[in-house]
Amino acid sequence: MASPLLIPFLTLLATFVIATTTLTLITKLFSTKHPRHRPPPGPRRLPIIGNLHQLVSALPHRRLRDLAHKHGPDVMHLQLGELSHIVISSAEAAREVMKTHDVVFASRPSILGADIVVYAGKDLAFTPYNDFYRKLRKTCVVELLGAHRVRSFRPIREKEAAALVDSLSRSAAKGETVDVGKALFQLTSRATRGSAFGKLAGDVDGEVFFKMVERIADVLGGFRVSDLFPSLTWLPVVTGFKSQLMEIHRELDRMLDEMISEYKERRAAAFAAAGKGVGGGVVETEDLLDVLLNLNESQSLDFSLTLENVKAVTLEIFLAGVETSATAMDWTMAELVRDPRVMRIAQEEVRRVYRGKHVVDESSVYELEYLDMVIQESLRLHPPLPLLLPRESTEQVQVMGYDIPPKTKVIVNGWAIGRDPRYWGADAEKFYPERFLKSTSNYKGTDHFDFIPFGAGRRMCPGILYGTSVVKLTLANLLFHFDWKLPDGSKPEDLDMTERFGSSARRECNLCLIPVAYDAM
Repeated sequence: MASPLLIPFLTLLATFVIATTTLTLITKLFSTKHPRHRPPPGPRRLPIIGNLHQLVSALPHRRLRDLAHKHGPDVMHLQLGELSHIVISSAEAAREVMKTHDVVFASRPSILGADIVVYAGKDLAFTPYNDFYRKLRKTCVVELLGAHRVRSFRPIREKEAAALVDSLSRSAAKGETVDVGKALFQLTSRATRGSAFGKLAGDVDGEVFFKMVERIADVLGGFRVSDLFPSLTWLPVVTGFKSQLMEIHRELDRMLDEMISEYKERRAAAFAAAGKGVGGGVVETEDLLDVLLNLNESQSLDFSLTLENVKAVTLEIFLAGVETSATAMDWTMAELVRDPRVMRIAQEEVRRVYRGKHVVDESSVYELEYLDMVIQESLRLHPPLPLLLPRESTEQVQVMGYDIPPKTKVIVNGWAIGRDPRYWGADAEKFYPERFLKSTSNYKGTDHFDFIPFGAGRRMCPGILYGTSVVKLTLANLLFHFDWKLPDGSKPEDLDMTERFGSSARRECNLCLIPVAYDAM
């Protein structure tokens, strides 16, 4: 017989066991329906390196699309070294990141190359999202890259387009093969130098600047081990990567300092010649550097715009203006050469609109609706930045029902979204400009997120109008004045369309074509 003292204890114990078991079952049942933490799906990772091994020997945007198909078509988690990343591969997920939770994802992670080379923290593209960024962006949009300012650069664009036509005409007369891709990069370099430095542009060594753009593009492209293992501060030192970055920055900073110094001297001389003195009168702003220096010297803004800010913004406008515009035109011309049907329609439109004219200027460029569709289709298939500049979450948030912790790095695969059959149909990989006849998608990044070559939201590229103006006018000139042939009897379908990944996705092979002058009369 049990002890009288034991019975209350056994009763209490049984009650405790039953209560604990019941609570455990309820907790499990509840957690099954309402998990406390639901991370995005992703491939299994290895110790230390995480999923880095799965990005080796492939173009990142293509490999990420393949992984997303298997593990997370909307949102996928990857552990790259020490850092947690999510990859966005659908329009719906992109909308949540760049619109619904835009503020949470508006910041940038630290990137060593940008921190050292392009004045990170003082620039526009790589600066974290804060009050300084908001004010600087507003200033750039209003003062530098707005419609009025872009229109003021029209003579520069038309002059450079005409110079390209003259050069190609001489080659056509000799039956020469032309490296069209290189010619387009040189044109955008000259046009951007003219817009940025005005009359001083002629004194800027174009070849030196062109090579500098190439070097910066190389160091900013792809995934760098030094960024993925930030605790290993010695790594970029022993590999020589940091010294390479410092060398580029010093050379670049010296060039910009010399230009700004000479610019100020010329402007002071102009004031003196006008009898106004340096501090008097108002100088008509002709170029971007003039605008920035005026803002720097007048201190008329509600924040301090330092000389380093001036150099950083000038550099970024130059990099974006050259690299992305030239890359977009190179891909568009390649697609046109590969598709004679589309080339013929585009040429017929341009030649109809400019019939009877010897010069293709911007007066009627707005009438080229089919060319607009050609450019959009090329950007859909070949966005200059296939992976948008990375973002970073600043607080806990949910995307497509998945929990995203703060400090998570975000990669938006705009290239994959632009080729997704869910939005573009079974022929998503085909170059077919007519699809934009009925499509409501556009690259403005406001309502539709299935086509985001320039990003969207608070981090959207502010220079869209400037870039697309250069692209459209230049292509219109190439299509109006020339027919195009491949050298050595090559067939259009044999044109190599292999990509080379860097800070932008260029074509691997040079686009070498034979221009044939078109008689417009």
